[in-house]
Amino acid sequence: MPFDATRQGRASKRRAVLPRGMPSVERAIVALGSNLGPRAHNLSFALRELAPLVAVSQVFETDPVGGPAQQGAFFNLVASLDTALDPHAFLRRCQAIEAAAGRTRDVHWGPRTLDIDVLFFGDRCLCSPDLVLPHPRFAERRFVLAPLHEVAPERCPTGWRERLPALGVHPRGPLSVLIESLRNR
Repeated sequence: MPFDATRQGRASKRRAVLPRGMPSVERAIVALGSNLGPRAHNLSFALRELAPLVAVSQVFETDPVGGPAQQGAFFNLVASLDTALDPHAFLRRCQAIEAAAGRTRDVHWGPRTLDIDVLFFGDRCLCSPDLVLPHPRFAERRFVLAPLHEVAPERCPTGWRERLPALGVHPRGPLSVLIESLRNR
């Protein structure tokens, strides 16, 4: 079961009514992945930096898709959060978090300590050189759709389970439990 901050009294799934002149709040949904270094800790770092969160999926361990051969498996999850940033400022924030985790952009689809993809930003559609919303390939990737279904099932295309093979996408449970199990090894 995905983490839901609304049950903890931290956030509301309803859009906040803000006084005039206050920035509007948008629900952003991001996909996070890591296949270099301490993968679970990289994801944990990113979630702390993105907080407060509305919901977080469990972790899925997945085979790499595309990119160079011989990459290690990814840990992937999806999170939703509310932000007052505009979409481009939010993207820059995500890229700053990636950089703080040691992300380098040497090889397209290559191994990385942290990858944060903006899947959705409210209901906005956007096509700019650095940001396309919704994410242009989210519906083609089971490693995105499986965790997305836990956080925002209404965003998943109909029939995705039947259309996309389940091979190489393995649920591993909540991130906190995964970190604890890795600590006990």
